[in-house]
Amino acid sequence: MSALRRDARRNRELLMEAAHEVFAEQGLQAPLDVIARRAGVGNATLYRHFPTRAALIDAVFHDQLTGTMTAGAQARSAPDAWTGLTAYLEAVFTTLAADRGTNDLMTTRLDGVDTLQEVHAHNRETVELLLRRGQEEGTVRDDVAVEDVLFTLAALGRAVPSLTGAATPDAWRRPLCLFLSGLHTARTVQPLPGQALTSDELADVLQDLGPHRMG
Repeated sequence: MSALRRDARRNRELLMEAAHEVFAEQGLQAPLDVIARRAGVGNATLYRHFPTRAALIDAVFHDQLTGTMTAGAQARSAPDAWTGLTAYLEAVFTTLAADRGTNDLMTTRLDGVDTLQEVHAHNRETVELLLRRGQEEGTVRDDVAVEDVLFTLAALGRAVPSLTGAATPDAWRRPLCLFLSGLHTARTVQPLPGQALTSDELADVLQDLGPHRMG
């Protein structure tokens, strides 16, 4: 490999590392020149490797996104729908809690990120299949549609970074458990994990979710 090719490969690696750090801190709308500076290269080098923001995002988050599809495939082969659904959503929310960049990516729509479109389609298929199986098995209420679940998951998932920042890293488990309890047909109520937010923690979450959030 020539020195030029080695330099190009190293620059690409530096850009991806820097992008992951900056996106994790500031979300997917972080300025690209900040990423270039952190990588120690110029803007021209960044655009030579990644002509668009979408191309950079696709490269940075490809492995995490495909990991979500792997979790979905495993959930589909679970012995029963409820086990598969709960395991899948726990895997998804663990990914959502990883950083703001991943959360932004998975809870919104973003054109041009091919892997993301595959993930959204696979996610819908997984949830729809498990819901239908759960309704056939008598564990999921009959009046729930896949859009009900996807909307609620997106809204709850969007709040995960603020929630974990104000409370504990696994604070998302409590509202997810509460949501799952509403899906199940059983009348036996399962104890909620963790602790409820304090008034101050709730105030911090709502402030971070506000339109004045700076990234």
